[in-house]
Amino acid sequence: MKLHLIFFSFLVTMIISSCAPKLGPLGNENVPKYFQLGVASGDPSNTSVILWTAIEDQTPFQDAIKWSISLSKDMKTVVQRGESKTTGADSQTTKVKVSGLDSGKQYYYQFTYRGENSPVGATKTLATDIQELKIGIVSCSNFEAGYFNAYEALATKDVDVVVHLGDYIYEYGPGTYGDTTINRKHLPSHEILTKEDYRQRYAQYRKDPALQLVHQNHPFITIWDDHEIANDAYKNGAQNHQDDEGEYATRVDIAKEVYHEWLPTDLVKGNNLYRTFSFGHFADMIMLDGRLAGRSKQLESTSKNVDGHSMLGSEQLQWLKENLESSQASWKIIGNQVIFSPTDLSRLREEAINADAWDGYAGERNHIVNFIDEKQISNVLILTGDTHMSWAFEVPKPLTNITYKSVAIEIGTPSITSANLNESLPSEDVIFTEKIMKASNQHIKYVDGRNHGYAILTLQKDTGFVDWYHISNLKSREYTERKAKRFHFDLDGNNKLY
Repeated sequence: MKLHLIFFSFLVTMIISSCAPKLGPLGNENVPKYFQLGVASGDPSNTSVILWTAIEDQTPFQDAIKWSISLSKDMKTVVQRGESKTTGADSQTTKVKVSGLDSGKQYYYQFTYRGENSPVGATKTLATDIQELKIGIVSCSNFEAGYFNAYEALATKDVDVVVHLGDYIYEYGPGTYGDTTINRKHLPSHEILTKEDYRQRYAQYRKDPALQLVHQNHPFITIWDDHEIANDAYKNGAQNHQDDEGEYATRVDIAKEVYHEWLPTDLVKGNNLYRTFSFGHFADMIMLDGRLAGRSKQLESTSKNVDGHSMLGSEQLQWLKENLESSQASWKIIGNQVIFSPTDLSRLREEAINADAWDGYAGERNHIVNFIDEKQISNVLILTGDTHMSWAFEVPKPLTNITYKSVAIEIGTPSITSANLNESLPSEDVIFTEKIMKASNQHIKYVDGRNHGYAILTLQKDTGFVDWYHISNLKSREYTERKAKRFHFDLDGNNKLY
């Protein structure tokens, strides 16, 4: 999302609830010498998981990086062990895929390098026979905008997996986009372009103790949005990629390679980012790539349709439809970067929609909506990042100019730190903006443009709900959190806010 669009981006009145106990401050003074970048796990399946770490060593890698996975946190009931290599000749990261595990089981893991042990990480395989599923939802963590307190708070929650919907890093140079008063300056000290630049930026983020803690406690499933590459990225360009910054295709290749080095994905160069995860007959998760797989350039004017204008590209669109139609799971969960539901901004600005969101690709969006409706695909949930706001939508299929039926539920998560409306406007003005948004869009059931945090989606056999957690402060490690709102839904289409 372009910086100058943030004012109009989105948005309901603050819900006052009791504050959680204070959770800060957090330090990493006791992190082992070689493991200053922490540990992580991700892309779990029913029988496997990816384990990740990076070695902080100024000398050439000569010794093996050992790993072990255990049923107990004290690492005394090891079920597998082995050795791994770095992910590239000039990379300090390492990933290993551990297979042959039991489904739906908690495991603990540890790396060893030159006789030194890493912190113990916790991970979990996906269950196939469950009565409840809990998913943490996060996006938009700008290092310069504030402390990652929301990550620390989420680290303490009981969730099966954390889904990160993009903007894990930001590509800008210091002082370009953030809070200049808290002295969290991006490294390197310029916009990132080269492979070494991207690696240094990821390393800076991964040294943050709150980010380390949430990775250490939960497995992640991730997709990129634009800032892992450059602002408003699409397949063949980006708003923040200029002619004097080299070939865009080269930058994309670098960004993709380094992303997979530093995130615990079960992917290598040449793989598609879009992929699926199965929780048996309980839920299927479909993760999309709305940036690099097939996205056309954003339209300068959205007043007319353009043939072939696509968010996903024809191959990924067909893949999405096939996965939706073939799913036998009770719940179908789509992980998505930008707002899918139509959002009328005409009472707030001259351009009525955000062309970088699905509104700028309305033909393809409407095709998906009609497909879900015509195929009678039930219980579709769309998880969305990007906007830095808390949202609940009933994804509409218009019946008349004033009525609609809902074909899905869309949940928008607030940012970890990236700017929302409160950074530039008084709260009273933001509340008024939120009210205008709801009045203009009857399918918006909840919107908050004043708070940062995360969401937790809980699914049960016949019902589900999402809780939004908001963080009181980004400017220091001292903060409180509160459960701001709950949106409840069930298989009969009964939706209600609490």
